[in-house]
Amino acid sequence: MTTSDDTESSTVEFGVGDDQVATITLNRPERMNAFNETMAAEMDRIWGIVRDTDDIHAVVVQANGERAFSTGLDISAGVWWADRNIWNHEDPGTSLGPRHNLVWKPVIVAVNGMCAGGGMYFVNEADIVICSDDATFFDPHANGGIVSALEPIGMVKRGVPLGEVMRWALMGTDERITAATAKEIGLVTEVVAVDDLRARAHDIAAQIAARRPEAVQGTVRAIWESLDMTRTMALQNGMAYTHIGNPRPGERPPRPEKRPPHLR
Repeated sequence: MTTSDDTESSTVEFGVGDDQVATITLNRPERMNAFNETMAAEMDRIWGIVRDTDDIHAVVVQANGERAFSTGLDISAGVWWADRNIWNHEDPGTSLGPRHNLVWKPVIVAVNGMCAGGGMYFVNEADIVICSDDATFFDPHANGGIVSALEPIGMVKRGVPLGEVMRWALMGTDERITAATAKEIGLVTEVVAVDDLRARAHDIAAQIAARRPEAVQGTVRAIWESLDMTRTMALQNGMAYTHIGNPRPGERPPRPEKRPPHLR
């Protein structure tokens, strides 16, 4: 994996491999990868690079450290938006995910260890989520008497059953979704051994990255945008994207490249 000097950051590692897969690695293991203002800004910048770099076809988001993927907002860093006009307050986790940054390239998130509260910002806007068999998902908001709204709304939009989301949001740290339960309720699509997590996430991303990018990105965008539309509008929008992204008549789409030996 190659890393460019101008994309080095203090809280996030970023690099792009020869297979056109970008890897974003949360890098605050000493704070269990909780996000602060710096990480939010760096993620915003990195998503801009991903969006505007045509040679990036797919993305893996992972985390350093054994204990946690992310435990959400780093409350020790303070609420950096508190002194702003109340009408100018924005969701502090907006910049963490690809969709709010208008990135339509497929994103695979690999969750290890704990994913708590605001860690769901990374999960909720992912296209494919896999986790290690030691992963647990929980929401500490209720323990502190804090409203939990943004993260569970994102979970419901993903299709996680309402009852499961309510248990997660209202029972605090007393309710932990295990890896097996996460797969059962559709929060993740696959559970693997801890040691296999990164390789499996990259394998999925590399397979997708080998496909025609115009088709992949059109697919991602059409599906995500449909979540905010009526069925009729979604179908019309999807049809428009087939005209935009499909090969022209008589043009044959390229065959996927052969998978590298280590991915066969």
